[in-house]
Order: sequence, then structure tokens, then C-alpha cells
Amino acid sequence: MSGFTFQPIGHLATPFADKFGIPRQPSLAPHALGVLKLLSPYNRAEAVRGLEAFSHVWLTFVFHQSANDWKPTVRPPRLGGNTRIGVFASRSPFRPNPIGLSLVELIKIDTDSGVILTFKGIDLVDGTPILDIKPYIPYAESIPTARGGFADSPPPELAVVFSPEAKARLKPELRALIEDVLKQDPRPAYADDAERIYGVRLYQYDVKWRCDGQTAYVIALEKVV
Repeated sequence: MSGFTFQPIGHLATPFADKFGIPRQPSLAPHALGVLKLLSPYNRAEAVRGLEAFSHVWLTFVFHQSANDWKPTVRPPRLGGNTRIGVFASRSPFRPNPIGLSLVELIKIDTDSGVILTFKGIDLVDGTPILDIKPYIPYAESIPTARGGFADSPPPELAVVFSPEAKARLKPELRALIEDVLKQDPRPAYADDAERIYGVRLYQYDVKWRCDGQTAYVIALEKVV
């Protein structure tokens, strides 16, 4: 067989309108919710029967914004953005076959009209095609003695400070999501200009912020029309 053809079972709705700002691993932004409405003919209640017994699931997805752009070596942000390693030693989206896995928490299953699944700890851009869902099995898939290579420990986190103007416009759930995202420092690895203003799109808001390397300062919150 020379190739395979896959059809999405649905497209994930997430807060992340753009790739910039997306957490680099799942679960780093616990307030990032994703909603998956299964497409026909997969949207039958019996297709998810028993899934409610599992707290976490694997999502198999397509890096649809990086398709047909694979590279044999990549420069992981965790290594400063300068050291190259093989694509198969990374989680880069620029892969020969642009598919990925994401381990997320399952928090709701709605089968009243089709099948709608809600997850938390999402690290995928809005509209990501989902190919499959599989339950996470702790006894078989949790390996405490595993080595993590260049990502053997969590990255350091930034403090997040809001300007009075931004704070006045914030709802609690949006503030929590902004903190989740910015404390991971989504800037490019080479960024060191403390005065540069960045923008992160979350839901319908454009979050303006800058960073001095230790603290992310949220300057403004603008609603995208």
C-alpha cells in the first residue's frame, strides 16, 4: 500500500485562534477548554458508550496548518531555538505525516443530540481535525521511570501581571486562561526585547502583553470585531 486516506471524526473548537500562544504541551493550560462535535456517521451515542468511565483520553489529530512542510531537523524552543535535533526526537508539527497525539482530560459527554465531548488542558488550534479518540490507561501508559530527554522537567514559569485597564475587562475564567498561557512564555526562544508588544488571540479577544524574561505584563485586552 502506497498511502492511506483518513477522514476527521470532527473538528475541535478551542480558545486558540492562532498557533502563537498555544501551550507547547497538553495540560499546561488547565483552563483551556476544547469542544468536539462528532460528525456523521460517528456521532452515535453507542460510539462513546463506556467512555465516561475514563478521566483522560488521547486525541489523534492533524497538524493541518503545517501539512506538506516537513523538516528532517528542528529547533525546539526548550533548547533555546538554536540547537537542531531530528524531527523524530521532537514533537514539532513539521512532520512527514502531520499527525499528533494530545492527552487531555475528559470533563463532559453530551449525547442528547449527536455526540459532543468537552475536554480541558487543550493545546490545539481552533478547528483542528480530530482523527480518533482513545482512552488513557494509567497502569499501562504511566511510566514514572521514563526519561524525558531535553524536556525532562517542566519549563520555568513567568509571573503574570495585569494592568488596571486590562483587569477591569476580565472575567475570572478568561483571566485564568490568560495566566495559563502567558506563564508558559510563548515568545520565540530568541526573543529578548522587554519593550516589544506581543498579541495572543484567545476566543474573541486580542491580549496585548510584553515580557522582561521573568514577568508577563498584560497591557490591554481588545475585543476582535
